[in-house]
Amino acid sequence: MGFQQGLSGLAAASKQLEVVGNNVANASTNGFKRSRSEFADMYGSSLYGVSNAQAGIGVRTAEVSQLFDQGNINSTGNNLDLAISGKGFFVLKSPSAASSQDAYSRNGAFQVDANGYLVNGDGYKLQGYAAQNGVIQYTATPVDLQFQTSLISPTATSNVDLGVNLNSSAMVISPTPTVNPTDTSTYNSATSVKVYDSLGNTHDLSFYFVKGTPTATGTDWTVNLYVDGTAVTSPAGPQTLSFDTNGVLTSGGVLSNIQYTATTPNGSTTPMTIATVDLSKSTQFNSSFGVNSLSADGNAPGTLTSTNINNQGIIEATYSNGKTVAIGQVALANFTNVQGLQSMGGNLWKDVASSTGGAKVGAPMSADLGEIQSQALEQSNVDLNSELVDMIVAQRFYQANAQSIKTEDTILQTLINLR
Repeated sequence: MGFQQGLSGLAAASKQLEVVGNNVANASTNGFKRSRSEFADMYGSSLYGVSNAQAGIGVRTAEVSQLFDQGNINSTGNNLDLAISGKGFFVLKSPSAASSQDAYSRNGAFQVDANGYLVNGDGYKLQGYAAQNGVIQYTATPVDLQFQTSLISPTATSNVDLGVNLNSSAMVISPTPTVNPTDTSTYNSATSVKVYDSLGNTHDLSFYFVKGTPTATGTDWTVNLYVDGTAVTSPAGPQTLSFDTNGVLTSGGVLSNIQYTATTPNGSTTPMTIATVDLSKSTQFNSSFGVNSLSADGNAPGTLTSTNINNQGIIEATYSNGKTVAIGQVALANFTNVQGLQSMGGNLWKDVASSTGGAKVGAPMSADLGEIQSQALEQSNVDLNSELVDMIVAQRFYQANAQSIKTEDTILQTLINLR
């Protein structure tokens, strides 16, 4: 009798309805990947194999497989929401100290926890490449990505780069004056830059340029350095900048160990040293005085104010002191066979090495890895229209198998009733 076939069909139809129901239930789950039921027929076998005249004995569920096609990307406006466009998974570390295995996800809804770590809703920490002094360490092992949310310490200025153009048509001040910052007749041009002491207080480092008498080989200018209106203590006096007849600096462009006394707002004083003042990009052309390039390191204390993540997954933090630094780069993982990943729930998968060949971890947009879109989330890849059609098919599948059992029961009853 054919009860076996009908019963197996009912079990398969029930499984299909479970899969469709789970897909529908997760139609709004970020990063969710839909599943499908895959069935296989069954035959009874003997010592001699399956007979050509043998009817099958039913159906079995061969696999419930997940389909990792791309979901739509929805803009959210939240800086810490990340979506992967293309291949790859976020690499996450379990909050449990007992678990050392990485987890993988396409759900990029992250937040900053109390310790500054980027985590998902269940506390799993986002993995990436750390930065040292703003430089991403690509060759290192991915680590927990973390913001410094507490007050960052001030850093004293140690290097200043200044490139100016000194007007070759400027008048020579004769006799050579002693520079007085409050008397513009004692110098030709001036500019200044903000520098920081070890406590994060700002000071004005000023440069006063005086043109010398041109010669057959070029022109010497002198530069006097002042901090907050007081001449630096070393190097004492004017320093010489020598330009050739083409207006190119040939010597005197780098000043070392600039020493000054920093006076804080409360009146205390601290001796400070700027390691290098680089003026080597300066020129002397027939054009008005101007600053062509300027940079200085150092910073005041500050707190985290905003974050930005670009399409390569590089995370930059901006602090209240205006300092912007790279803190790391999001790492992505891909697999030879993503179907071999095992679902853990919570939009997480784990690597079953025998099926996937192991995780291939790298930076976004490298190898075959996709790019990162910030302020966005990948939506579920469930198509409700298709799922509702599949639900109707599974319902009819169930009804048809129930009817086959009913028919077999009618036939059996007929046999029993024979006299």
